[in-house]
Amino acid sequence: MQAPSVGGVMLPRGNGQTVRLSRGASLTDFAEKINANPASLVQVMLNLGEMVTATQSVSDETLQLLADEMNYVVEIVSPEEEDRELLESFDIEFGEDEGGEEALVARPPVVTVMGHVDHGKTRLLDAIRKTNVVAGEAGGITQHIGAYQVTTEVNGDDRKITFIDTPGHEAFTAMRARGAKSTDIAILVVAANDGVMPQTVEALNHAKAADVPIVVAVNKIDVEGADPMKVRGQLTEYGLVAEEFGGDTMFVDISAKQGLHIDSLLEAVVLTADAALDLRANPEQDAQGIAIEAHLDRGRGAVATVLVQRGTLRVGDTMVVGDAYGRVRAMLDDTGNNVEEAGPSAPVLVLGLTNVPGAGDNFLVVDEDRTARQIAEKRAARERNAMFAKTRRRVSLEDLDKVLKAGEVQQLNLIIKGDASGSVEALESSLLQLDVGDDVDLRILHRGVGAVTETDVSLAAGSDAIIIGFNVRAEGRATSLAEREGVDVRYYSVIYQVIEEIEAALKGMLKPEYEEVELGTAEIREVFRSSKLGNIAGVLIRSGEVRRNTKARLIRDGKVVAENLTIEGLRRFKDDVTEIREGYEGGINLGNYNDIKVDDIIATYEMREKPRG
Repeated sequence: MQAPSVGGVMLPRGNGQTVRLSRGASLTDFAEKINANPASLVQVMLNLGEMVTATQSVSDETLQLLADEMNYVVEIVSPEEEDRELLESFDIEFGEDEGGEEALVARPPVVTVMGHVDHGKTRLLDAIRKTNVVAGEAGGITQHIGAYQVTTEVNGDDRKITFIDTPGHEAFTAMRARGAKSTDIAILVVAANDGVMPQTVEALNHAKAADVPIVVAVNKIDVEGADPMKVRGQLTEYGLVAEEFGGDTMFVDISAKQGLHIDSLLEAVVLTADAALDLRANPEQDAQGIAIEAHLDRGRGAVATVLVQRGTLRVGDTMVVGDAYGRVRAMLDDTGNNVEEAGPSAPVLVLGLTNVPGAGDNFLVVDEDRTARQIAEKRAARERNAMFAKTRRRVSLEDLDKVLKAGEVQQLNLIIKGDASGSVEALESSLLQLDVGDDVDLRILHRGVGAVTETDVSLAAGSDAIIIGFNVRAEGRATSLAEREGVDVRYYSVIYQVIEEIEAALKGMLKPEYEEVELGTAEIREVFRSSKLGNIAGVLIRSGEVRRNTKARLIRDGKVVAENLTIEGLRRFKDDVTEIREGYEGGINLGNYNDIKVDDIIATYEMREKPRG
């Protein structure tokens, strides 16, 4: 039904009807839902003071604004819900075991090690798998995510445990939260000599939010000043009460460096799993699970470490991982050996994907290659639209003229290339959280896994972008092309360094802010008239100092009567001087301004650049 016009445009009016749209939808998508012409919605947005084209992805706020104007209720569909609807359209159920109770069999617990930086997470993992991964790390941060299985003996039975090795720095908070969601049990590592630290609490909150049981490993009991009981007392405040205090949380005192009580810790994990969780899955269905890490291997192409959560993954299966898909060419276990199949809770390295998926992406096995490609392409399009909506700066008609003037809105364009999708994602997340005000826009034009290529350099040259290589280098002729085009390519191996340098660059792009600094005040005691110079004020300097050529304002009875004056002449007795200090007398000439009276105050000031915080 055509109704009264909105802003002069005839449009169907919603009577509070709900319109479901995905994040990053365009006006065309909206128009399709309400049977309207996209061009008329563009007109409505113009009337509302927003310049939006019909096909561009727009932010949630813009969609909300348009819906309110037209009396619709817009419901933004979450990515998870949209993904579920997408899979349902292909008749695929994700996240559920098929078959009844009789189809379920026990599976090993999946464990994530969390805790404060330097409390010994990596050393503990090292002690568990008996290999040294500490030595090769840059800046003390675990740069990659891996996963592996260990076997421990509990009550005479061999029991397997799967460990997910998540990075331990706060910049990886988002990924660590994801790690907890794919986890059955969290081991919280707390140093006996340091006690509970800020990141300990942060890790604890992640584990609680993911609703996983916690086993506390009190590390460094061999260090001087170690007090394991103090750690138990501190954690009681956060709701983790040790069994010996009448609670239900298992605390194990260990020394990762000496290898003390590691077996007891593994036993505690198994016992906690048995007591608190029902860990079963159906190994007979098509495999489903999560990608823990992915990177581009020079010899093998895109490889992903996946954790099978239900079903069995076999060589030859067609799988979709996020927006990547492919047929499984080969699978390797954590020791590098080829395996033909992987059951529930087994981590494997998969070869054969078309591109590098993201850390934390879900994977599933489908029957046909065509289905896999369609799901991957739809996911990629959705991700792209959401990204455009997030990075686009909203421009209204009021400030359009301002924005178009060169330099009014400054933008730093970045291209991020890294060795693994987890690192790239964490780096992007950290950079987008930098707060340097509204005057500067940080835009990530492209992010990817692998070496810096000629395509990256061409994109950077065409958009004045800086390329960041995180643990990667340029390949082929990319370096010479970058030099020829004048593209800035920067290489890093530690995440703190990237964040610090980009923050400094952003602050450097900000226009200087100035603040007024009062220099001194002078009280007029007498007014002398000069035919050549006009009126001259005989003054006593009340505070600070008065300098020649500085700005001044005239104050009479507490009110400013003249602004933006200049101290053009300054005399002490018969001599011209550059400044007169507090307590001294002198003569001031304000140029062409002659309306001065006895008892007026001349306040001098200068504008100084404010340092950025």
